[in-house]
Amino acid sequence: MSQTTSAGGGRYTRSTGGLVGAMLVTVVAVVAFWGLNALKTDHESTPVPAVDYTAMMRAGRADHKLLVMAPPSLPGGWKATSASYDTGTTPIWHLGMLTDKSKYVGVEEALGGVKDLVEQHVDENAVQGKDVTIGGETYQTWTDAGGDYAVSRTVPIEGGTESYLVVGTAPHASIRDFAGRLEGGSVRPPG
Repeated sequence: MSQTTSAGGGRYTRSTGGLVGAMLVTVVAVVAFWGLNALKTDHESTPVPAVDYTAMMRAGRADHKLLVMAPPSLPGGWKATSASYDTGTTPIWHLGMLTDKSKYVGVEEALGGVKDLVEQHVDENAVQGKDVTIGGETYQTWTDAGGDYAVSRTVPIEGGTESYLVVGTAPHASIRDFAGRLEGGSVRPPG
């Protein structure tokens, strides 16, 4: 062991064992502090704030590049938690909601076929089920191993096609019922 004299004249011993011991005491103190805080902390999750999707929906519909499928109003107890419309040559509409049972339901819409929407928002390995009729229109159904369920529809518009998908963890009937509530704006041909 080496001894060192401090500038103040006191003597103390420095050693690797002493350093390790001090570190252990510090780690134990930090873990104990963390554990006590964890016990007294309220474990309720922070509620997800609601958003007003109607302003974004109106802006998207005014762009006239997508139908911007959305309900005139949300079912009782549901709340919109996210809404976005990206314009440009590849416009995209998104509306995310939580049901009254805190299950997720989302609307995803883009130009072109439904394949990319399904891969991105359901699963790359989503399984296509039997078609269903909702509001007199035919929808494809999709599921994945994680419990997501979706209905999709491809719609001819001036200048091409667009697709939309209603996807979520809510019961299948709730997703289909919600898809039946959707309304869209109008689309102008490009140019």
